[in-house]
Amino acid sequence: MKIGIIGAGPIGSTLSNKFVDNGHTVKIADVRSIEHLNNKTFSGQAVDIENVITDIDILILSIPTNIIPDINNIIALVSKDVIVVDTANYYPFRDNQIEAIEHGTPESVWVSQQIGREVVKAFNNLLAYTLENKGASQESKNRIAMAISGNHSSAKEKVATLINEIGFDVVDNGELTDSWKHQPGTPAYCTELTKAELALALEKANKAKAPTLRDKIIENFSPDFTHEDTVNLNRKIYNEKYSLHGKSNLIE
Repeated sequence: MKIGIIGAGPIGSTLSNKFVDNGHTVKIADVRSIEHLNNKTFSGQAVDIENVITDIDILILSIPTNIIPDINNIIALVSKDVIVVDTANYYPFRDNQIEAIEHGTPESVWVSQQIGREVVKAFNNLLAYTLENKGASQESKNRIAMAISGNHSSAKEKVATLINEIGFDVVDNGELTDSWKHQPGTPAYCTELTKAELALALEKANKAKAPTLRDKIIENFSPDFTHEDTVNLNRKIYNEKYSLHGKSNLIE
């Protein structure tokens, strides 16, 4: 497939490496300018944002949520047959408060409204380290799973193919309105679950609790944490709030 990526942060750059490794053609752009890609590590061709949207099958948006309205003029030029994927996670301390999201609009629904396009929500409930280092073959025991949400099954199927190729199982979470179930503050988020565990974690998600749990994790996070520390913090706080004990009980 031909893939365009807007954003060369940890998720965007990691996905570029994985896609190129699997034989896909990748172009990557920065919202500001091509010069902002200097000294960043990624795979594929560095291009201006105007060029990243041309001659592609899939466009991946891997930028902070609050920047989405800034690219409306670019998205308006994207061919209607291109699948648009949103990987972002909303954090008020970083993205500023977005009133519609604060009042209950699912984050990716808001993104879709801003750009006037259907989107698929994917590549957001695992950390970049997990994406880079923990993919496994389909035959592997305890393969980590990724959630995906969207309104069109054909679009989700194509994105699911990419997810499987880079080493992760897929759980179809349903329509975009339910994408909040794998956003920050839910037990599906950054807890590295198997397919069966993730499916049940999505069922346990509580929309009202999610902002509080998201903020509690941020309050307890330390920049000195290892990757495993971060995953364990997520598991611990979700287990406490859902009266669970240990990762396996996320699915009981």
